[in-house]
Amino acid sequence: MAFDPQQSSHQQQFGIPSAASLLAEESASAFMAKVYRWMMAGLTLSAGTAWFVASNQQAFSLVRGLFLPLVIAQLAVVFIFSMIAPKISGAIAAAMFLGYSFLSGLTLSSIFFVYNLGSIGTSFGVTAAMFGALSVYGTVTKKDLSAWGTFLFMGLIGVLVAGVVNIFLQSDFLGFVMSCAAVVVFSGLTAYDTQKLRQMHASSGYASVGSLAVNGALVLYLDFINLFLSILRLFGSRR
Repeated sequence: MAFDPQQSSHQQQFGIPSAASLLAEESASAFMAKVYRWMMAGLTLSAGTAWFVASNQQAFSLVRGLFLPLVIAQLAVVFIFSMIAPKISGAIAAAMFLGYSFLSGLTLSSIFFVYNLGSIGTSFGVTAAMFGALSVYGTVTKKDLSAWGTFLFMGLIGVLVAGVVNIFLQSDFLGFVMSCAAVVVFSGLTAYDTQKLRQMHASSGYASVGSLAVNGALVLYLDFINLFLSILRLFGSRR
């Protein structure tokens, strides 16, 4: 079918999306669906691993003895993956993401011994609802959220510094303030990262679309987990 410039002009005038924009939106939606599927796979693996470890005293004792090396391994995997993600295949990216999700499950098992199971379930449900709403906002809003980046990055650094300081101070008040700030920061990051991922897909320099999808899943996975832990610290009932 021949291109009709007059028809295109009418489409722009009346806000009717063109065929190209519809195809681009369809491609972005398919890409984000893949991101969310990988994210859910990671969350499921983490939850299953945490539950298994918490239910097995021998496994939990082993994890508790290796807690610091496990945390260091998690940080190393995230750092290495962020460096090489644009250059690796989807299969390698998937293996690294699932490995990270497994490590996270091991370290997250400790929450079952700190908080009541009901509080964990409620906090997870609240997190899922908030995450879903914020991710939808990041998808449908016409506002450019890139201006949030600097503010959110500074907030994230502040939360990390406060967390390190509170390891030594053990202040309940500082812990409360830090958790409130973390909810704000990771709520903002959820919307910001959702929009950013769609933009990255539109101008991807990745060697593999699969690798980009898995990298996106890791970004949103981290937003979800940190939002969940912040809400749990604020409202969770301790044992």
